[in-house]
Amino acid sequence: MTSIPEGLLNVDKPPNMTSHDVVQRVRRVAGVRRVGHAGTLDPLATGVLVLLLGRAARLVEYLVGQPKTYLTEVRLGQSTTTYDAEGAIVAERPLQVDAAAIAQALEAFRGEIQQRAPIYSAIKKDGQPLYKLARRGEAVEPPLRAVTVYALDLLDWSPPCARLRVVCSAGTYIRSLAHDVGETLGCGGHVAALRRTAVGAFGVETAVALDALTPENWPEYLLPPETAVQHLPRLDLDAAAARQLHYGRRLPWQPGQPEQPLARAHAPEGTFLGIVALEDQSWQPRKLFLSP
Repeated sequence: MTSIPEGLLNVDKPPNMTSHDVVQRVRRVAGVRRVGHAGTLDPLATGVLVLLLGRAARLVEYLVGQPKTYLTEVRLGQSTTTYDAEGAIVAERPLQVDAAAIAQALEAFRGEIQQRAPIYSAIKKDGQPLYKLARRGEAVEPPLRAVTVYALDLLDWSPPCARLRVVCSAGTYIRSLAHDVGETLGCGGHVAALRRTAVGAFGVETAVALDALTPENWPEYLLPPETAVQHLPRLDLDAAAARQLHYGRRLPWQPGQPEQPLARAHAPEGTFLGIVALEDQSWQPRKLFLSP
């Protein structure tokens, strides 16, 4: 086994920091250079930011697509350049809505929808993030993208703010959702507060505050690398098959084994071996970690 620390940290991101700021802080605290995260949070936002350290960073691609849950306050009656409270107000309109009107407007935003990202976003055009183009005054129009909103509920209406709970697919912009709901209501709107309460199975109730991490205690919060792919079906192998996989060889699919495209492979004693893909009725090694 490698002595270099590796695994997953579920961090409760504080406000007024970028996701990159959090990554840099953890790099300094843990003394680990390789740190990735599963889904960016805006500086205004707080909540779950899943970090993957060391070789576990190779598993980001399997975690980043997990559904995400948010609590957000949408300030109705005002539109901003960034679709949140950090932007300049560009329009103010009369606020003549009630809870029933808001609930009705939300119906159009459930399920698979077409969404346009904010102009001030990290989506790239010709290799340049849109926010850089917008800051230079260039005219940009983000493309429409299909996203899925699994749940969208009005929790409270205390004018001028509507408190919403959102469960959505990766790639969904809550800022765009707030803006679009405001436009549907005819009054405009932007995100006044945003907290991510879950990424897949990782909830804010088990997250550690960033300021609580120290060079002495951070390993206490480090979860095993395979925790990042706990949503994938488990493939248990005998010793011979585990050795074959370690050597990069294909393994024939056997009845009773998972039939999904991806699985997490384990040796007889439970050791996590890595990710395998089911192709042409055989398991192909994708991301291997430990020797059997």
